[in-house]
This record gives sequence, C-alpha cells and structure tokens, in this order.
Amino acid sequence: MLLLALDTATPAVTVALHDGTAVIASSSQVDARRHGELLLPAVDRVLAEAGLKLDAVTGIVVGIGPGPYTGLRVGLMTADTFGLALGVPVHGVCTLDGLAYAADVPGPFVVATDARRKEVYWARYADSRTRVTDPAVDRPADIAEQVRGLPAVGAGALLYPDTFPQAHEPEHVSASSLACLAAEKLAAGEELPAPRPLYLRRPDAQVPKNYKVVTPK
Repeated sequence: MLLLALDTATPAVTVALHDGTAVIASSSQVDARRHGELLLPAVDRVLAEAGLKLDAVTGIVVGIGPGPYTGLRVGLMTADTFGLALGVPVHGVCTLDGLAYAADVPGPFVVATDARRKEVYWARYADSRTRVTDPAVDRPADIAEQVRGLPAVGAGALLYPDTFPQAHEPEHVSASSLACLAAEKLAAGEELPAPRPLYLRRPDAQVPKNYKVVTPK
C-alpha cells in the first residue's frame, strides 16, 4: 500500500505519503489564497523526499471538507485527476475527522474550523475516531449550549474563545492524520466516503442581482 493523502479544505495545503504502516513523507504550508499554486509542488516534494515516483501510489486520500468552495475543490479535483491517471481508488475523509484523529483529547470534544462569515464548521466527537454529529455550519453563539464544557480543537475554536474557552491545537488538519486514519480504516475493512465535497452552504461568489445577459442578434 502507498497512499497519497492531501487536503485543501482549510488554509493549510497539506500532503503526505503513507506506506500502510506509517507516514514516510509529509508537507504542510498555511496560505489560504494559494491552494492551487502550492498543492502540486507539495506532491512533488513528498515524492522526492520518499524517493518514489507518482506511479508507485496505490490509492489517493483526500479531505472532503467541510470547507470553502474555492479551496476545497482544488484538492478534490487534483485527487480525482490523479485517480483517473493512475487507475487507483480515491477515498474521501471528512476534514474534521482528520483533525479529531490528531487531537490529544481523551474524552468527548468538539472540532471547529473557520467557515468565515463569522461562522464555524463543526462536529462533536466521543473520541478521536468517533464522530457523533454530522458536520454543520453555524455561528458560534448559536451552538454555545451544545458545546458548553467540552474541549475543542481547530482554528474555528481558537477564533471564538467565548464559545470555546477550552480551545487548543491542532489548528489545521494535516494530511498525515488523514492518511493514518484512512489506512487504519482500510486495514479494518471499513468503507470510506466517496470523494465528494461537503460544502454545507452556497459558494461566496454569486451572480449579481439584475444581471443582464447580452446575446448576439
């Protein structure tokens, strides 16, 4: 097994290689505006670090969000393209699940990432491998009662200490945690989600109101 994992659902552009036993190479850069520019060089970098070529990869793992439309689609389209070119399966993993897997929290907790618009993408977890609610997008104040008293991880939690007073790192997901979680589930015979985006809301870009379509006569 050689899994190539990547995620662009948060400001982190993150890539890792997992050989079925452990992560053998990884790269993470935080830049919310350069997902498309940074992702492929990061793939080249981890392959070079491992001394391998892309055709050695036997499966792709990609974070499916939730996340902003523009950043999230970069990772998903890249993963789909690699899968088609190599003829290998593409597995989805919820980005929040990857953050939860990396969290050093023993009991129930919350994962929250920054959804912009003064909102967070979030879910509750019984432990680092067990999500107990579907991913959602809400204003922090609107979910204060649901998360009261629970530790929290992620950039969204760190941004809103009034709602998440027990917030701490990791701030962003790492492809290493996605790869480890996916490898563990695949080894156990579990089925991973399809590589389809969890947007949870409409994209920020909208057609202006009263837009006039001009067609040639």
